[in-house]
Amino acid sequence: MGTKARSGTRTVVLTVVVTMLFLAVGTGIGTWAFYDHLNRNLGSGGDINHLLDEPQEADEGPKQPLNILILGTDARDCDGCSIDGEGGSGGSDSTILLHVSADRTSAYGVSIPRDALVDRPECTAADGTTIPEASGVMWNEAYSLGGPICTARQTELLTGIPIDHYLALDFAGFRGMVDAVGGVTICIPEAIDDEEHNIFLPAGTHNLRGKQALDYVRNRSSTPNADLGRMRRQQYFLTALATKVLSAGTLTRPQRLATFATELSKSITTDIGFVAGLVDLAAEMRDLDPSSIEFETVPNRAYPAGDPNWGRLEILPEADELWQRMLEDRPLHEATASAAPSPTAPATPGDPEVSASPEEVPADSVSPEDQEKDAADNGLCAPA
Repeated sequence: MGTKARSGTRTVVLTVVVTMLFLAVGTGIGTWAFYDHLNRNLGSGGDINHLLDEPQEADEGPKQPLNILILGTDARDCDGCSIDGEGGSGGSDSTILLHVSADRTSAYGVSIPRDALVDRPECTAADGTTIPEASGVMWNEAYSLGGPICTARQTELLTGIPIDHYLALDFAGFRGMVDAVGGVTICIPEAIDDEEHNIFLPAGTHNLRGKQALDYVRNRSSTPNADLGRMRRQQYFLTALATKVLSAGTLTRPQRLATFATELSKSITTDIGFVAGLVDLAAEMRDLDPSSIEFETVPNRAYPAGDPNWGRLEILPEADELWQRMLEDRPLHEATASAAPSPTAPATPGDPEVSASPEEVPADSVSPEDQEKDAADNGLCAPA
């Protein structure tokens, strides 16, 4: 996963790479006819109806900062998807709020767990009906009820940050995308043996394809750290997929790249609307160094055993510092802006241990032992 506990850095690169993939398509095989083909596949959840006032003026830079909501969604309507016993439109299993600086030279992301309890604002459903506001509800419920726009409004309520764009990627589309590039190599530290959901993956390094890949990103019952661990493994998988797509083995093979782009476009829902808009957004970020992108999980803790909310997560007041940094277009770690983020303590039901805030753990204090423990706690192989 990298060195010096930078697994988050490499996972959040994917949130930018999802857009950059279209730029790669544009430079490799892009034609207006092919763009039109991709445009017909893109889903649109509509424009964001902001809960907040207009964004503040940026202190520096030729542009405004960008705050992009990246959603890893689960439609649960494909073969092998419905392992949680949930129907309908599913929910947002992974959420990252990506902040891109006004000068487009730096970025960082904050991940919000699906089991966090939050307040949800009033939203409008796809059929025009009103979804009433609610308190103390699971984070991913907003997507189930009102799609990405409701999740964007919920994010604005939680953070006070106006969301500029959203981009939702449906996990069900992994099967076609992974097969298009010939599979993705993943290291599994311990065998996944989930009889309830018929998911079996042996320990070791494997080139996952099709349903095996979907099983990997979907499983949370037989792997460590429940939803937080699954979130990390999904990010790990996506990063490995992005690396494969941007490798010479894909970029130099137009047919493989075209097939992947087609499968990816079928899985994306965004307010940007057209592939050309995604390419333009990627072009804006051409000076952004992916290796400088940082990642933080919002400070949280599990509700203790005996609490009515046991099994869910509480977002801690320390999160306000993260949101304020975004609002002011400040780096995630001002003292050492390029340093690695601090690790997050595992939050499991009955364990009220608090995750580290960005200010609490110096980046240079992360030891190889800490990296190995963090990987083990989340069902990942130790860093090489």
